Amino acid sequence: MKQPLADLLELLDLEQIEMNLFRGVSPDEGWQRVYGGQVIGQALVAAYRTVEDPERIAHSLHGYFLRPGDTQCPILYQVDRIRDGRSFTTRRVKAIQKGEAIFSMSASFHVKEKGLEHQVAAPSTPEPGDCRSEASLIEEYCSAYPDETNDLLKRARPIEMRYVNPVNEINPEPLPPEQSVWIRTIDTMPDDLRLNQCLLAYASDMTLIDTSYRPHAVNWRQANFQVASLDHAMWFHQPFKTDQWLQYYQDSPHSGGGRGFSRGTFFDQSGTLVASCAQEGLIRLHP
Repeated sequence: MKQPLADLLELLDLEQIEMNLFRGVSPDEGWQRVYGGQVIGQALVAAYRTVEDPERIAHSLHGYFLRPGDTQCPILYQVDRIRDGRSFTTRRVKAIQKGEAIFSMSASFHVKEKGLEHQVAAPSTPEPGDCRSEASLIEEYCSAYPDETNDLLKRARPIEMRYVNPVNEINPEPLPPEQSVWIRTIDTMPDDLRLNQCLLAYASDMTLIDTSYRPHAVNWRQANFQVASLDHAMWFHQPFKTDQWLQYYQDSPHSGGGRGFSRGTFFDQSGTLVASCAQEGLIRLHP
């Protein structure tokens, strides 16, 4: 397995230090705060470690980001076993650093069963091979921003991303509040659906908040622009593997009051809707 993906799977493999208590770490990459998707993915791993029935699969999670995470400090994940019912299991997870909660999440797990089925159609977009790669966009933007963040941006990544309609970060212009991004891991993933769900939870925070400020011609490098995730919800609909291309369609129905709301849907290449998510984020312009 390619090293960046192996490192990500190791990041999601928490250490159990007591019943219902797990410890995670952050990669030493130089960022000032912990990436939100890392905390979501690790919290889901912690919840799964307390669900003994392998037939119970996560169908939803709802989390709140409470404080910025410190990349130099381990994160403790405390799991509360709320309920084990006949068909549903509920867990609550609190992520703790320095004695304070930085993230809180509830997750629900469901046994497999048959039911009424329908889904919306996948948006029509170019195939991944016809879209701009994240690597090519970063190379272009970094040449215009010769600063210390470039080495971080150019590092090898575990997830490949291809943008259908990328924003021009060098000179952003107002764009509709929607975007599509194709994503997949850079190498083969295990067949374990639980692990693939945790990895997709990790990836779901990568571009979602960006959608909410596309109409406003700003980018995250601006000194007067503050951006951060406030909450995150996710629903898993069908089995999937993250080493196969998934179309991540995102739109933002509203922004205001310093906050932006975004929604996301994941479709596989056959058009099956496999997961959905929603997020509100802080998008604050300072004088």
